[in-house]
Amino acid sequence: MKEYQLTQAEQKLAEIIWDNAPISSSLLVELCEKQLQWKKSTTYTMLKRLEGKGVFENRGSVVRALLTREGFYAAQSKQYVNRAFGGSLPRFLAAFTRNQKLSQQEIQELKRLIDQHQGE
Repeated sequence: MKEYQLTQAEQKLAEIIWDNAPISSSLLVELCEKQLQWKKSTTYTMLKRLEGKGVFENRGSVVRALLTREGFYAAQSKQYVNRAFGGSLPRFLAAFTRNQKLSQQEIQELKRLIDQHQGE
């Protein structure tokens, strides 16, 4: 499985891209200048890093997401559970809920997810 770790700066750029994708690279430069006070060279350097990590691509001056925001965060979550809890979701949930009670709504949502994935 590919490791998806982003620096804080890469994360900020990724959020801008996900919010606007597909986006022209020139408009991305403008948005980064306004929102992050980045120069054109900084935006392109950071974009190259994200391309190298397989999250986005810049082809024909159009930046597209290779991973959706949800797909990226799902992969990061799975990596964390694998690394910290030996891949055990029950161990993760036990640790997560040890000092925090789940609401009835959260419990129902977890049950729904279990039922939904039980047949898979």
